[in-house]
Amino acid sequence: MEIITKRFLLREFVEEDEPAFIAYHADPQYAEFCAPEEVTPEYARSLLGLFGQWAVEQPRTNYQFAIAHLHNPQEIFGCCGLRREGYGPDKAELGIELAPQCWGRYGYAIEVARALIEFGFRDLGLKEIRGISVSANSRVERLARRYGFVAVGTRPGSAWMQTRGWSQIEWQLTRETWEGSGRTLKP
Repeated sequence: MEIITKRFLLREFVEEDEPAFIAYHADPQYAEFCAPEEVTPEYARSLLGLFGQWAVEQPRTNYQFAIAHLHNPQEIFGCCGLRREGYGPDKAELGIELAPQCWGRYGYAIEVARALIEFGFRDLGLKEIRGISVSANSRVERLARRYGFVAVGTRPGSAWMQTRGWSQIEWQLTRETWEGSGRTLKP
């Protein structure tokens, strides 16, 4: 399974992606909004294993893709996904992570988010897409608001967040809001 955007290929992970995936997870900038255990090579490897399991599940409920440039599909610089597990068949959680060197670069997250939202509403038949972020992550807040997500809840978050005075924000985008915003679902 893959999704093609104007500039990017969202594709299944392959074994050769491991070094790049581990490298950007170990970057100190990336670690800013993560629990300490989430930036270890072991944790990154466990995620890759989980993504591989999801890719072969039938029926498939979770989609987690490597993000690569169309002109260089072997080199990844992030991952993204829609995960329905724990939400039911018509809802999913959206997640996007980019390697720090791609932060703020030419609308990367904007293009990837749009592709995932369209995939979720058009191909998966979702009625609602959720997202969870750290309250201090203003980049995620701007992206969420750009596409019509609204904050629907705040929780204390994990201990590492609370230590920094942060909380966890839950975002929601409904199909009606997406369609009503003038965006069309491409066939």
